[in-house]
Amino acid sequence: MTDMNAQQPFDFQCDVIEQSHDTPVLVDFWAEVCTPCQMLTPVLEKLALESEGRWKLVKLNTDEYPDIASTYNVRGVPAVKLFIDGEVSSEFSGAIPEQRIREWLKIELPALYEKELTLAAQFAQQGKPAMAVSLLEGVLHKEPENLLARALLVRLRLFDHPEEALRLSASLESEPQYAALADNVRVLARLCMINKDNLPEDGIRVDYLAAIAELKQQHFDAALALFIDVIVQNRYYDDDGSRKACIAIFRFLGEEDEVTRKYRKLFDRSF
Repeated sequence: MTDMNAQQPFDFQCDVIEQSHDTPVLVDFWAEVCTPCQMLTPVLEKLALESEGRWKLVKLNTDEYPDIASTYNVRGVPAVKLFIDGEVSSEFSGAIPEQRIREWLKIELPALYEKELTLAAQFAQQGKPAMAVSLLEGVLHKEPENLLARALLVRLRLFDHPEEALRLSASLESEPQYAALADNVRVLARLCMINKDNLPEDGIRVDYLAAIAELKQQHFDAALALFIDVIVQNRYYDDDGSRKACIAIFRFLGEEDEVTRKYRKLFDRSF
């Protein structure tokens, strides 16, 4: 926590702009004659302590640093501005209640471990799943309830470790933004773990198992082609398994994915 006043000179570029590239900086623009400022500042100090370093509080006296206040269009105090990556990312003015400030911070602050999650996603896209998994497991070790990390790990483990993916996805079922992923995981993990001896005797079983083998290798193009062929021959084989598999793959890949777009029309015509 930093208090910028005449007795303690500071470098705004260093203490706020550059610092904000590593840690979000909340600047409290205040003035001594401002009664609302005296109400707001203790609340911000309390929240900064509670954050345990997740963000930094800088208190800037506008009477002592009018040029900085002018640069950032501070028309009245108190004014609070959140700096992230060198820029004002959000702000509010006035002595608003503590609960509203908490809600504002929850929305405006970057997600915890955002950099690690971004890097993990990049590793996954670059075909480096082991590095991505290592990062995600590290995040979950520190924050077991990080839903984004859990969802990313589920996607990476699904085809090689379907049992683990099922276990991880169980906590996502009640989360609206991840419920569809959890549904898809149930369908696809079942196929990856299926015992061929439990499948009905039918001439189509060979093709169905071939589709599952391609799925487990994440050859989605080939898997969809085979599953659609099974639908044409015997849609209801394995309790409509091929149709369910195709829908789950489409959703897993996303509607804009090239493979989804290629096979969606074929799938729709197969009934």
